[in-house]
Amino acid sequence: MKLCLLKETIPGENRVALSPEIAKKLIAKGFEITLLSGAGDKAHYSDDLYLSAGATLVSEEQTGQADILLKVRKPTADEVSRLPANKILIAHVESCETDETLKAILDNGITYLAMERIPRISRAQSMDALSSQSNIAGYRAVIEAGVHYGRFLPLMMTSAGSAKPAKVIVLGAGVAGLQAIATARRIGADVAAYDVRPETKEQIESLGAKAIELDVGESGAGEGGYAKELSEEAKAKQQALLAEELSKAHVIITTALIPCRPAPVLVTEEVVKNMREGSVIIDLAAANGGNCPLTEPDKVVTKHGVIIVGHTNYPSMVPSDASAFYAGNIMNLLNIMVDKTDEGLVLKDLDEDEITAAMQVKPEA
Repeated sequence: MKLCLLKETIPGENRVALSPEIAKKLIAKGFEITLLSGAGDKAHYSDDLYLSAGATLVSEEQTGQADILLKVRKPTADEVSRLPANKILIAHVESCETDETLKAILDNGITYLAMERIPRISRAQSMDALSSQSNIAGYRAVIEAGVHYGRFLPLMMTSAGSAKPAKVIVLGAGVAGLQAIATARRIGADVAAYDVRPETKEQIESLGAKAIELDVGESGAGEGGYAKELSEEAKAKQQALLAEELSKAHVIITTALIPCRPAPVLVTEEVVKNMREGSVIIDLAAANGGNCPLTEPDKVVTKHGVIIVGHTNYPSMVPSDASAFYAGNIMNLLNIMVDKTDEGLVLKDLDEDEITAAMQVKPEA
């Protein structure tokens, strides 16, 4: 069975879907790996590393010889015209609706397996790319905060004087939020966190942070471990109760996202006005409108003296490890997709497994 590693062409995307190490493991399992030259360059994986692992370089015209195409990001409109027909494509779909690009992909007979649609069940944990990449985003968000914050994050004591630890508040205690809490605590910041799901209190405190508890009149616990959208009344109450806590923060890291919904506003403009000059907001929800209405996607702006960071692709800032983690997710997915027979690897019926069935992107009726 042949796999083809495609290039990422979206500006700023430095990841690649397979690392040389994972490619070597897949080859040992019986897969044949091909790739376009330079596919791993931005992740610091040279062609020679893939060749040493046993992979083969191919031209774009030869990608049609593969059974399965591998990417990180959804193909662009320009890429679609070059995709071979009637293949399996494994990548993020990055869409809740069928746009023209996605429609063109599906019309070309391609079976699209969306990595972010892997169900959050126990046997799928090792394939969960959303979690692996969110972990990296949470870590990198704290590093980004340290870059922009003009003071120390930890307690610092020198013969010339001392500096108190920065007060960091993390909003949202999902995978990204918990990693942000853990990273900020490791650095030595004074960390507090808030989540609408009451069950996260124990997780927050287990990492050495203070759990901010607010009574908004309803629970934000949703299905599959995700938060659900609060009522308008609860949102207003949440903003009012959070405002005082947030105004005292030196760094705010927001991670609150609800799938296929605009990001909830948690850090209002009034809060920003009340924060100390030089404070930092890292808005991980920038791509979905932001948890702060002043956030501008993929820009770093200063509003009311506060630095607001709106990067939308933190995993791409740690491309080597992010690619390695994503490649591990891909390998574990492929393990459930094929059977090893005397004739070689044989693809299973994708509709029969709850994981691959849930991943399939279907055309809208």
